Amino acid sequence: MACTGKIIFIWGSFLLISLLNVNRARNLLVALVCKPSSNNPIASGFIQTRDTHFVLNGSPFLFNGFNSYWMMQVAVEPSERYKISNVFREASAVGLNVCRTWAFSDGGYQPLQISPGVYDELVFQALDFVVSEARKYGVRLVLTLTNNLQDYGGRPQYVQWARSAGEPVNSDDDFYTNAVMKGYYKNYVKKVLTRLNTITGIAYKDDPTIMAWELINEPRCQVDSGKTINVWVQEMGSYVKSIDNKHLLGIGMEGFYGDSIQDRKQYNPIPGYQVGTDFISNNLIKEIDFATIHAYPDAWLPGQDDRLQIAFIQRWLTSHWTDSRTILKKPLIFAEFGKSKTYPGFNISAMDYFLNIVYTNIYNLAKNGGTMGGGLVWQIFTEGMESYYDGYEIVLSQNPSTTSIIAQQSNKMTKLKHSLNNPHGDIFEQAKDEAPDEPSLSI
Repeated sequence: MACTGKIIFIWGSFLLISLLNVNRARNLLVALVCKPSSNNPIASGFIQTRDTHFVLNGSPFLFNGFNSYWMMQVAVEPSERYKISNVFREASAVGLNVCRTWAFSDGGYQPLQISPGVYDELVFQALDFVVSEARKYGVRLVLTLTNNLQDYGGRPQYVQWARSAGEPVNSDDDFYTNAVMKGYYKNYVKKVLTRLNTITGIAYKDDPTIMAWELINEPRCQVDSGKTINVWVQEMGSYVKSIDNKHLLGIGMEGFYGDSIQDRKQYNPIPGYQVGTDFISNNLIKEIDFATIHAYPDAWLPGQDDRLQIAFIQRWLTSHWTDSRTILKKPLIFAEFGKSKTYPGFNISAMDYFLNIVYTNIYNLAKNGGTMGGGLVWQIFTEGMESYYDGYEIVLSQNPSTTSIIAQQSNKMTKLKHSLNNPHGDIFEQAKDEAPDEPSLSI
């Protein structure tokens, strides 16, 4: 509430930001940041779903958000925690209100889970800080519980632990079927969900700051086209819900199609290409509340020009939006997207064009029948974090034109959300009746 009087000024000012040099843009961003309210503005209810919509206290919830996977690791060092605060402060100043970040670090450097069932309390306190700062700045969190890749341990670390315990393990895919590894994972999930935050005094499973859990970042499996992961998601989804039935649950998938509907595989980056997941069958599991997609056309379609990459994004979004609305009947999040500086031909204008196209399509899909809840750009940093850069980095205080595009998208999604909150409560039925099957998207 303390920020209300500055809202009009904020959005108007950002229309001018592309005309400012980097230093002035940084100063403007700092000047616009509202002080966090002592009333904990996030504590207004849990995000839920109704039909194909996200809702908050019965009203549609739309958002513009971001990824910052690194937060817990950086927060381990108390002298570095200001970087987490800066990101939440700068992000909330441009209307970003959902953040996806890792709630795991399995083995290796600064692990949260040192070994199965053994945890580092200092790292847990770092995660406590991330959650408490998000709460302070009114940002909801999507917390991911492990990784398919070896970064921060993930599935390969669980396999290593099992091998060290004498388990007969053939490949990383045994993570999904081996009883010992499933037990390791369940124990970890229970530890995180029941964690009592040392700063807020609220158990994670009771904290509305958390919008959702994700079972695993970008699961893949070489055994089959989705059946193995289906069984694992069913088991782990049921387990999560048995502990925490207040929060939403997603899988964390990229969106690749499998065999359940053969013709959908034409929409994969390479037609017919599969990674052992099935967007349809995996997300139909009742414990899964929403679907996700990721897209990196410069990495997935190397050598193709911007026009072809944008055309892929349009097909990718439209097909998943349609299937989420008509088959899954669940909301959809565009949970990762970005454009890397490491690919030939990159420039800021190209990135801004890409983001503008993606944001316009997200908005149009949300407007034309709902289902699309919002997007989470990959990824936001604050100044002085060069060692974490991966090519997709966005520093809001240093990228004025990009910051302006992000702020405009936040403003559009907020206005759309308000327009849907009519006093008769019938917007969901209107969306069903009025939405076209194939909305016109911008290229």
